[in-house]
Amino acid sequence: MKGKGVKPNAVTHNIMVKWYCKEGKMDEAGCVVAKMVESGFSPDYFTYNTMINEGNLGEAFKMMDEMGRKGLKMDTFTLNTIVHKLCVEKLLKEAYELTVKAAKRGYILDEVTYGTLIMGYFKNDQTNNALKLWDEMKEKGIISSVVTYNTIIRGLCHSLKTDQAVDKLNELLDNGLATDEATCNIIIHGFCWEGAVEKAFLFYNRMVENSFKPDVITCNILLRGLCKHGMFEKAFNLFNTWIIKGRSIDTVTYNTLISVLCKEGKLDEAFDLMTEMEKKKLGPDRYTYTAIIGALTHAGRIGKAKKFMSKLLETSPNMISEDTSQMLGSGDMDYSEQITNFCTQGKYKEAMKLFQESE
Repeated sequence: MKGKGVKPNAVTHNIMVKWYCKEGKMDEAGCVVAKMVESGFSPDYFTYNTMINEGNLGEAFKMMDEMGRKGLKMDTFTLNTIVHKLCVEKLLKEAYELTVKAAKRGYILDEVTYGTLIMGYFKNDQTNNALKLWDEMKEKGIISSVVTYNTIIRGLCHSLKTDQAVDKLNELLDNGLATDEATCNIIIHGFCWEGAVEKAFLFYNRMVENSFKPDVITCNILLRGLCKHGMFEKAFNLFNTWIIKGRSIDTVTYNTLISVLCKEGKLDEAFDLMTEMEKKKLGPDRYTYTAIIGALTHAGRIGKAKKFMSKLLETSPNMISEDTSQMLGSGDMDYSEQITNFCTQGKYKEAMKLFQESE
């Protein structure tokens, strides 16, 4: 630019800082800031916020201190960015103390500030602290959006408090906010995770009556919940109903049922589902093959299992593991167990070697 008689200004410097930060080249970004100062331009909020947002926690605090020395007051974006970085590092006490100090200095904490802390508490199994903070947020008159409600609902479900999550959903609806598929799926998954599959279906039916449009994720959550708790007949009834209604299904849907059939020793039915799956252009993946090959080897049908392995190696070379250093040569496991272990780990080449040894 200089060679053509064009002098870089503050905007062009900031663009370069942004580019280097996006590339993870923080040292180079720092050099641009230094040159910016040498050229008579003062780094501004954009400059520092960019470096704080893209840098690590140590760099973020360094930039924040430098802002203070230059008389630039940290804004809410800066605060929220640092709170987020502290939460990611599980430094929740420090994150909360920072918000307390900021509030005392006149900073306005917003929904993002509270939502970030609440999510951090939930992720670190501090449910009570998360709920206390949410109460504090409401006391200060900060209105929660669907995003914050979803954070609360997801956190409660993760903490095995799905009934409380439903209460929050009802509160969300009472406040005139619109729920979405993601919110409903979180709660359905929560009930299934707790083993309360019947509650999951009661909630599902209630939401369908209120215009909830279930998607393939809903189906897969319910199927896994039913199968996990041995309700296989209900799982297949749900699957058939889903098909009849023309709703979307995917590879995960089929894999869930194929895995169940394989564990039950119903291999012919598993093959039928696999054929149906292929007709719908939903190609089998490593999980499909692992279930089938594992069941065949367990049943002693090594020849059939080898055919599936050969097909896998021919059609999906990207699934082959070249690492043979961890061969499970333990004499405590028979070929069936070793082959299944290799398939589970995606080490299909090693599994094929065992097939050849077993012949």
